[in-house]
Amino acid sequence: MATAKVRYSDEDLAEFEKIIDEKLTLARRDYKDMMSQLDNSTSNDVADTSPTYHAVEEGTEAQSKEDLLNMAQRQQKFIKGLEAALIRIQNKTYGIDRITGELIPKERLRAVPHATLSVESKNARKH
Repeated sequence: MATAKVRYSDEDLAEFEKIIDEKLTLARRDYKDMMSQLDNSTSNDVADTSPTYHAVEEGTEAQSKEDLLNMAQRQQKFIKGLEAALIRIQNKTYGIDRITGELIPKERLRAVPHATLSVESKNARKH
């Protein structure tokens, strides 16, 4: 009887590390862009200093900033998830379902490289 694989090979881990590094680079760039928009550091307009706002414009701008802040917070959470995945690669525990202890399918890890649950475990947790 064959025993189940308990971890991914070093070659597999290297492949996942490359995927994560690429996603991390893009995620950090996007986060930086969002934060500079929130800080108005790339803006040359007078929108934040002009006293001639209309109430609707203020509401729209506040909503836009709130939306951007929410996106930045999600991006920061995504970055932390990717960084945690890199630590799991270093520890050689990457790709192991934290509920079942079985390997998460490669296809899922390629699509969601910071995943800690297989689709089945995630769905079972919801119910």
